[in-house]
Amino acid sequence: MALVLGSLLLLGLCGNSFSGGQPSSTDAPKVWNYELPATNYETQDSYTAGPIGILFELVHIFLYVVQPHDFPEDTLRKVIQNARESKIDYDKPETLILGLKIIYYEAGIILCSVLGLLFIILMPLVGYFFCMCRCCNKCGGEMHQRQKENGLFLRKCFAISLLVICIIISIGIFCGFVANHQVRSRIKRSRKLADSNFKDLRTLLNETPEQIKYILAQYNTTKDKAFSDLNSINSVLGGGILDRLRPNIIPVLDEIKSMATAIKETKEALENMNSTLKSLHQQSTQLSSSLTSVKTSLRASLNDPLCSVRPSSETCNSIRLSLSQLNSNPELRQLPPVDAELDKVNNVLRTDLDGLVQQGYQSLNDIPDRVQSQTKTVIAGIKRVLNSIGSNIDNVTQHLPIQDILSEFSVYVNNTESYIHRNLPTLEEYDSYWWLGGLVICSLLTLIVIFYYLGLLCGVCGYDRHATPTTRGCVSNTGGVFLMVGVGLSFLFCWILMIIVVLTFVFGANVEKLICEPYTSKELFRVLDTPYLLNEDWEYYLSGKLFNKSEMKLTFQQVYSDCKKNRGTYGTLHLENSFDISDYLNINEHTASISSELESLKVNLNIFLLGAAGRKSLQDFAACGIDRMNYDTYLAQTGKSPAGVNLLSFAYDLEAKANSLPPGNLRNSLKRDAQTIKTIHQQRVLPIEQSLSTLYQSVKILQRTGNGLLERVNRILASLDFAQNFITNNISSVIIEETKKYRKTIIGYFEHYLQWIEFSISEKVASCKPVATALDTAVDVFLCSYIIDPLNLFWFGIGKATVFLLPALIFAVKLAKYYRRMDSEDVYDDVETIPMKNMENGNNGYHKDHLYGIHNPVMTSPSH
Repeated sequence: MALVLGSLLLLGLCGNSFSGGQPSSTDAPKVWNYELPATNYETQDSYTAGPIGILFELVHIFLYVVQPHDFPEDTLRKVIQNARESKIDYDKPETLILGLKIIYYEAGIILCSVLGLLFIILMPLVGYFFCMCRCCNKCGGEMHQRQKENGLFLRKCFAISLLVICIIISIGIFCGFVANHQVRSRIKRSRKLADSNFKDLRTLLNETPEQIKYILAQYNTTKDKAFSDLNSINSVLGGGILDRLRPNIIPVLDEIKSMATAIKETKEALENMNSTLKSLHQQSTQLSSSLTSVKTSLRASLNDPLCSVRPSSETCNSIRLSLSQLNSNPELRQLPPVDAELDKVNNVLRTDLDGLVQQGYQSLNDIPDRVQSQTKTVIAGIKRVLNSIGSNIDNVTQHLPIQDILSEFSVYVNNTESYIHRNLPTLEEYDSYWWLGGLVICSLLTLIVIFYYLGLLCGVCGYDRHATPTTRGCVSNTGGVFLMVGVGLSFLFCWILMIIVVLTFVFGANVEKLICEPYTSKELFRVLDTPYLLNEDWEYYLSGKLFNKSEMKLTFQQVYSDCKKNRGTYGTLHLENSFDISDYLNINEHTASISSELESLKVNLNIFLLGAAGRKSLQDFAACGIDRMNYDTYLAQTGKSPAGVNLLSFAYDLEAKANSLPPGNLRNSLKRDAQTIKTIHQQRVLPIEQSLSTLYQSVKILQRTGNGLLERVNRILASLDFAQNFITNNISSVIIEETKKYRKTIIGYFEHYLQWIEFSISEKVASCKPVATALDTAVDVFLCSYIIDPLNLFWFGIGKATVFLLPALIFAVKLAKYYRRMDSEDVYDDVETIPMKNMENGNNGYHKDHLYGIHNPVMTSPSH
C-alpha cells in the first residue's frame, strides 16, 4: 500500500498522476458518543483563479471550438496497449485505424497547426518578395500618388481599420503579458504549496498513532462506565426490578396503609364519642338538678305577699308561668353508648396493621440491597473478564497493517520532498528563462503595435487637407514612415512568433484536452482502471499490486474518491483482504464470556404482603358495625339546646321583670335567681354545648370512615389477592427480564465500543485526504492551473496578435501612401493646372495624365 501511495504521490507531484472514483458507503452503524479528534489540514481543497479565470475560460471555449470531440477513452486504451508491446506492426489494419482515430480526434489541432505552418512558411517569402518589389518601385514602392475621387474615404477607412486591428492586437499582447506574469508568480508559490502538502502528509503520518491511542483510551471510558453500572447493580438491576413491582404492589400497600389510618381515626372518634356521651349524661343530670333548685327558689320568692297586690301580681304570674321552661333535655341522658363498637375496634388494633404495611414497604425497598449482596461474586468475575478484553483489543491494534504501511509511506514522502526541493530551483531557473523570453516576445509585439499607433497618431495629427502629396508636412511624413517601420518589423518577426505560438499551442492544447479536462471529469481514471491495461496479467492493477489478487475490484477512481471524502486508509484500500479486523474484533467472541458470567447472575427475592393476621384485622374492622351505627340519633341531639329555653335570655328577662317590681325583698330575691340562672348557663349549658360539638365531629368522622366500609375492605382484599398472585406467578419472570436487560446494557457498552473501533479504523483512522489533495495540487493546481492555463492564455493572446499583424500590415501599407511625402503626383491638363489653382483645390481634381520622371517645380516636392 505504501508503494502505491508513494507512487501516486511521486507521479502526482511530478505532474503525471492518476486517481478518482466514487466511494463506498461509509455510514456509521449508529450515532456514536465517541469521536476521533479532528485533524486540521493546511492545504485548501479547491483552487480559484480569481478574476483572471475569465480569460482562462475564453481559452477553454476556443479549445472546445477547435477540439469539440469527447475524451477518446477507447483510443487511449489502445495506444497504451500498443505502447506496452515491444514492436508495433504498422501494416496491421488495427494500427491504421488507430492512427486514423488519432488524426480524427486531433483534426482541429492539426488544422490550426497546418495553418500556422503555412503562416510560418509564407510570411518570410511574402515579406522577401514584397521587399524586392518595393525596392524596384513596385507594390507601392514608387513615391508617386495617383489622385482618386474617393481618396478621402479610403484614407479614413484604412485608418479606422488599422486602429481597430491594433486594438485587437493590443488585447492579445495584454493577454500575453498577463499570462507571462501569472506563470512567474505562480511558480514562485509552488514551493509554499509543496511545503503545505508535505506538512499535511506529515500531519497524517503523525496523527495516525495518536488516533490509535485515542481508540485504546476509549476502552477505559467504556470499562469505567460498565464498572460504574456493576458497582451500582443495586440501583440499576435492583432499581429496575423494584420499578417493575411498584405499580402492582405499592397501590395495595397504600390502600392498606390508608385503611390502617382510618382504623386509628375510628378508634379515636369512638373514644372521643364514648367519653363525650358519659360527660353529657353527667352534665345533663347536673343541669337538671340546678334548674330544679332554681325553680324551687323562684317559687318560694313568688310566695311573697307583694305578688298578691296589683300590679306586681301580674309580673309574678308571668314569672310563675315561665318556670315550666326551666327543664333540661332528657334525651341527652338516653343516647346509646358505643362501648361495644369501641371494643371491636380495639380488638382489631391488637394486630399492628400499620407495622405490617411498613414491613411490606421495607421488603420492597430492600430489593436493591439484596440484589447487591447476592451478586458480589458474579460482579467480581465480570470485572475480570472486562480487564482481559482490554488487553485483547490492544493486541489487535498493534497488529494493524496501517502503521507499518504508513511507515513505508513516510519514506516515499521524504524522498519525494527531497526530490521536489532539489528540483524546484531548476524549475524556478527555467521559469526565469521562460519569463524573459515571454517578456521579449510581448515587448516585440508591443514595439510593432506602438509603431502603428505612432504612425496613426502622426498621420492623423499632421495631415493637411490643403497640402499636395509632394508638399505634406514633416509630422504626416513621419507617421507614414512609422507605419512602414511597423510593416517591416511585422514581416521580420511574425513568422518567428508564429513558430512559438504553434509549438506552445500543440503542447498546451493536448495537455489540456488529454490530461486536465479528463482529470477533472474523472474520465482519465476510467482509462487507468481498465482491466489488464497497465499489466497484462492483472485485471485490476491496484488490487494486484497491493494484495496480489487482481480479480478484486480496487480502482484508482474509488481510491481517489474515498480519499477525497476523507475516508480512512483501511477502508479505502480494502485492507480487510489482508487483515480482516472484523475477525479480530468479533463482538460475539468478546461478549460471550461477559454474557456467560451475567447468565449465572441469580437473584432470589421474598416480598411480604400483610399476611393472614392483617387480612383478618381488615375483615374484623369491616364487621365491627361502624357502618351500621344510627348516626342520626346523635346528630339530632347535637342540633338541640341542652335546656328547654335559652337560659341567658331567660335570666335577662327575669332580671328585667324584677326591676319592674318595687324595691324590696321580692325584687332582690328575683335578681339573685336571675344571676343564678346566668351562672348555670356558664357552668352547665356551655360545657354541654361544647361536648355536643365534640360529639358532632366524632360522628362525622365515623360516618366518613364507615361509609362503604365493607366495599372498601373487599376491594382492598381483592387487590391484595391480585398483588399476591402477581408476586407468586411473575416475580421470577420479572427478575429474569430485568437481569437480561441489565446484561444487555453491560454488553451493549462493549458492542457499542467494538463497533465504533471497527468503524473508526475502517473509515476514520489515517484518513488519506492529504494524498488526494496532494494529487490535486500536482495535477489540477500545479500542472493545469499554474502552467497549462497561463501557457494556453499566452499562445492564445500572442497568436491572436500575430495573426492580426497580417491585415494590420496590409492596411498600414495602404495608409502610409496617404501620409508620406511623395516625389511626384498626378497632374491636370485643363486650365486649372495653374499652381495657385491647384493649391486652392487641395489636389482634389481628377487626374488626366501620368508624367513620371518629369521635373515640375510646382508638382514635385522641394526636396526633389
